[in-house]
Amino acid sequence: MERLVTTSQAAEILGLSLQGIHYRIKKNQLKSIKKDGKVFVYVDDTNKVYKQEEKIEPVKEENSFNNFNAVIEVKNEQIELLKKSMKWMKKQYISEIFRLEKNQKKIIEVFNSEIQLLQSAFNEMRSIYKPQIEQKMEEKREKNSSGFLSLKDFFILMKRGNKTEQEIKFTIFNAIKKGDRRFIYNKKEKKLLILDANFEDLI
Repeated sequence: MERLVTTSQAAEILGLSLQGIHYRIKKNQLKSIKKDGKVFVYVDDTNKVYKQEEKIEPVKEENSFNNFNAVIEVKNEQIELLKKSMKWMKKQYISEIFRLEKNQKKIIEVFNSEIQLLQSAFNEMRSIYKPQIEQKMEEKREKNSSGFLSLKDFFILMKRGNKTEQEIKFTIFNAIKKGDRRFIYNKKEKKLLILDANFEDLI
């Protein structure tokens, strides 16, 4: 009666190595089937007798030679599998490099289009606000042409030199006290005029 067993079980039952089982399967000395990627072997009473006969035989040179051939064949199969695996990995690697380069080109194209949009938006905004900016600059030039700075502008100038409001007030007071000609103070009207001049010495 035949039994369906794994290659490992067949090796144990028949007293052979695993390579010997695979060798006999290839030589059609053992019936086998493949299920779910695994190899199964049919073992019956004939196999058992064959096994006993093998054990009784005093000379095992042929069996050893067959086992050696089986090992060589298994080794050759593994080499072929490794070659195929390396070929597949190389193909995957090239495919991945190509995909990355393609994505990189797409990203660069998106960035370039975004830059163009920003440039066009900037040019449009400049064309809209340019008249207003020029008008403000003209007003500032007219204001400065009078030769005086407003108190607000003087504070802004001093704050650029990291001075506090208290320090600026103290600077103005000291300048008037010392007779600094850049500061004209009318005591009667209590008004202060500040000449448009260089104030680097006060910053």
